[in-house]
Formats: sequence, structure tokens, C-alpha cells
Amino acid sequence: MNTTSLMIGFIVGITLGALGMNVMQQECTNSQDKKIEAKEVKEKKMSESNIIKVELEAGVVTIELYPEVAPKTVESFKTLINKGFYDGLTFHRVIPGFMAQGGDPEGTGLGGPGFNLKAEFNDKKHVRGTLAMARSADPDSAGSQFYICFGPQPHLDGQYTIFGQVTDGMDLIDALKNGSLIKKMTIAESGE
Repeated sequence: MNTTSLMIGFIVGITLGALGMNVMQQECTNSQDKKIEAKEVKEKKMSESNIIKVELEAGVVTIELYPEVAPKTVESFKTLINKGFYDGLTFHRVIPGFMAQGGDPEGTGLGGPGFNLKAEFNDKKHVRGTLAMARSADPDSAGSQFYICFGPQPHLDGQYTIFGQVTDGMDLIDALKNGSLIKKMTIAESGE
């Protein structure tokens, strides 16, 4: 074998090796792109979903949100959920026969997320399992605190932003006490 043949063989070997590396890198990139794309699809499904899961110590409560009547409130609530804001907070105010209130990072009834929401009063009624925003005397003072009604509360209709309804696990809400823990709150994937 002469020097020219060795050189050609060497160049061909290096070229094939480089091509092989390029193919392997492309496969890795494609795999990473597919993982990123799958994560984006899942996040999109979750962001489009209006079903939330509230994990309590005793089980999971399912709540349907109402973006059609309270779009800004629902958007804000879901943003806080995605940030893990509610994880580890408590129901700091539970009044039997009336409602259970949570979402205060201070646990005193005075805390919030650092911003206020404009009220989105609507025609929904306060019935058993209604989810609405708690607020002070100022109608536009709601932030992160919410309440869930144990039964109908018609005297509150039209004065608070109703933005959801418990669809499963109301028995777990009935069992809440002052200080009951919200272990985790998540947005369910669409179709879940």
C-alpha cells in the first residue's frame, strides 16, 4: 500500500467519522427538541385547562374555573398556582355552615400576593361549593385569598367575584378546620 492510498483511507475514515458524529449529534438534538416540544404541549394543555386539583391532607378536591365570567381572576389564580404560591398555605378562616377561606401567605387574613385584582362581579350564585375571591371593603382589593361556600349564601351574590365551583371532593371541604393544610394546588391537564 502506498502513501497516497493511506492518505485517502485516512481522509475517508476521518470524513466518515465526522459524518457519524454529526448524525449522532443530530439525533441528540432531535431527541431534545422532541422532549421540549412534549413539555410545551403539556404546559399548553395545562394552561388551557380550567380544572384545578387541590391536594389536602385528607384527599384531593377538584374545582372547575369560570374564565368566561371572571377571566382576569382565573388567569391570576392559575398564574399563582403555576408558581406554587398556594402550596403549603392553610385555610386560615373556617366558619361552619358558611365558608372556608384560604390563600393567605401570612395565615392571618391580611396577606396577599403583592397586587390587587379589579372585581369581576357576575351573575353566578353563591351555592354549595362556590369558589370566590375574598376581599376587604374595597371591591377591587382581592389578591390571592379565596373562599369556598359550605352552602348557599345569597346575601353575597353580586358583591364578590365568583370564579369557580367544586365538582368533586366537597366532603373534604366540609371537613376543613382552621389551619387545615393545602399540600399542593395544580392545574389539571386538559382531558384529565
